[in-house]
Amino acid sequence: MKDFLLTILLIFIFSNTASAQPRKEDIYSDFVLYQKRSLLEKDLRERLIGKTFSLPLDSNTEYKYETACDAISQFLFANDAVKKGFNKLFSGYDALEYDTRKALMEAVYAVYPKEYMTQVQDVEEKETDPLLFSMAVVYLFRNDTSSDYGNYLKIRMGEKFTGYDTIPLLHELHQFLSFHSSLIRKKTPDIQSLFRYQKKTAQKIVYSFQRWNRDYPGLAIIQNTDGSFVKDANGRLLVFEQLARSGSDLPYFIRNGSTPQGVYSITGTSISHNNFIGPTPNIQLITPFENKWEKYFRDQWNYSHDSLHLYRELLPENWRRYEPMMEAWNAGKIGRTEIIAHGSTLDPEYFKDKPFYPLTPTEGCLCAKEIWNVTSGRLDVSEQYNLISAFLSTPGSKGYLYVINLDNQQKAVTREEVEALVRKFESGR
Repeated sequence: MKDFLLTILLIFIFSNTASAQPRKEDIYSDFVLYQKRSLLEKDLRERLIGKTFSLPLDSNTEYKYETACDAISQFLFANDAVKKGFNKLFSGYDALEYDTRKALMEAVYAVYPKEYMTQVQDVEEKETDPLLFSMAVVYLFRNDTSSDYGNYLKIRMGEKFTGYDTIPLLHELHQFLSFHSSLIRKKTPDIQSLFRYQKKTAQKIVYSFQRWNRDYPGLAIIQNTDGSFVKDANGRLLVFEQLARSGSDLPYFIRNGSTPQGVYSITGTSISHNNFIGPTPNIQLITPFENKWEKYFRDQWNYSHDSLHLYRELLPENWRRYEPMMEAWNAGKIGRTEIIAHGSTLDPEYFKDKPFYPLTPTEGCLCAKEIWNVTSGRLDVSEQYNLISAFLSTPGSKGYLYVINLDNQQKAVTREEVEALVRKFESGR
């Protein structure tokens, strides 16, 4: 039987029960205390990974290998012990259970982008499951994004899966192989038109501006129902650091991949009971197809139009054929759910050598920066609390959240960039 305590810790499960906004000074987590963080790291490295990967791989230990791979994907451990475990798993791949194969492919994608090309090529050649095949293909494509190699992989998919275009996951994989390399170079439609269109719909909107390379953090801003932006007492735009990167950084259409671009419906706020998310209130989101369309669209729901038409109508005309904004739609159709905007109690020191430090990755959610006091268990810094407070400072607790990649600059989104976008909108230019 699995170690359910560790499994629960490694999977983000959250409550949907709404709760009143607490005071920042009242938010507490003993999970962030120094001793607990130290014990967790020791347990992860020595027992969950080191000891597990030293065991023989058989039917009695396989579940431990799977859990170790889950931990590697989240905490991004990479060392000789990890390689030893991966080598065993690839050697016994054919005999592994489906969930173990999936955990292995995710972990390898997360921490060793080049080292396992031969083994992953072997998986691509023999794997008959659409998801596992897709995970192998995106690993290989990441190392060779040429059109020739992309076409080769599409041919392989067609040979292996007759009627692949009727399978949403494989259809999206085909689109990814065909257009991803060009899309990251394509200019994003005019942002001001998006801001202006909101004034017509009178919806409260959170914009999460990101980079195509999700190693770099983004910034969120809030537009009120009257079209104005939430600012501080001195009239300066409020911005909130937010990471849209999952631990694995798999593409948006694969389970536990980074946050898809597109439109999410905000249904309110909640407080999680998951230790890794922490007790800071989060913003509850619905991905397309995750719930009833009446709940996703609310006042915009219209039985006379299909849901795709209504989804596109959440965007101005010049954005409706911009394919990256369909990522959330397509990911939802494939089955991605439970993407929310939350904080984090993870120790950022796991990621101190990453460009997104001190923010922490998730399993595909939007995660704001939080710095906890390891002595008191209280928040020293919480971009998540600030985001929630700003969102609730004006009327309405529902609306929409737009995730948008601005461009492919290899740096974090800056306050100056976002302020310039808002100033241009406000000046009417």
